[in-house]
Amino acid sequence: MIPEVYKVIHRQEEYPGTFTLHLESPASPPMVYGPGQFNMLYAFGTGESAISFSGLEVEEGLLVHTIRAQGTVTRALERLKKGDSLGVRGPFGRGWPLQGIEGKELLLIAGGLGLAPLRPVVYRAWQGKLKASRARLFYGARRPTELLYGDEIPHWIAKLDVVMSVDHGDNAWPGHIGVITDPLQASDIDGANTVAFLCGPEIMMRFCIQVLLRKGVPESAIYLSMERNMKCAIGLCGHCQWGPNFICKDGPVFCYQDIRAWFQIHGL
Repeated sequence: MIPEVYKVIHRQEEYPGTFTLHLESPASPPMVYGPGQFNMLYAFGTGESAISFSGLEVEEGLLVHTIRAQGTVTRALERLKKGDSLGVRGPFGRGWPLQGIEGKELLLIAGGLGLAPLRPVVYRAWQGKLKASRARLFYGARRPTELLYGDEIPHWIAKLDVVMSVDHGDNAWPGHIGVITDPLQASDIDGANTVAFLCGPEIMMRFCIQVLLRKGVPESAIYLSMERNMKCAIGLCGHCQWGPNFICKDGPVFCYQDIRAWFQIHGL
């Protein structure tokens, strides 16, 4: 429950209102975590916010978090500059089940900021460290200027199957215009041999799951990362209760088969 002090060693503006912080701890050994887990980032004098890891598990001892400024805490984190300090608690939660993808095709489906929790898995696929037979990334955003990690995506495309879509394109946009479910529906998917990881707006995940089920992907092979207002990160405060689950403790990654009944209740 006691934050450890980290320093910002690099700040990357992704697009207005969304940024990536690279954090360094004076302590050793470095924090060990899994893709899909999260930290509680503490802006001194303001409060904490739950933010997923968006970098490699061990990246020269650094922690990488991509953040959208949309509340009091995240706006305070947005004001941090290189050399500033913040508090870190973690890691928390249950991440992506990489142990269950051996020999299978892996679909990574992200919408908007949802690419951040999937980025560590993309890195593994790009480096050839996954045991999946094939990995494909479907990534949707509102417009081309709101694509995360724009300087990295060309390198990913060189080694991975990447399909991108934007809601609002222009004449310079070479990809699909519309919702990401369209190219997903048009893709050839071997449902019985596929595992899917999804992260993004809940409405996007809802429709993508419908497409996956129609293509024969079992409910037990679909995993999604949920976001709720997490405060304590250990299942005590109750802020993130969702049905019988606490997002911070039992998630944020869930198997669709286990949470289907609650996921289908709009507004829950």
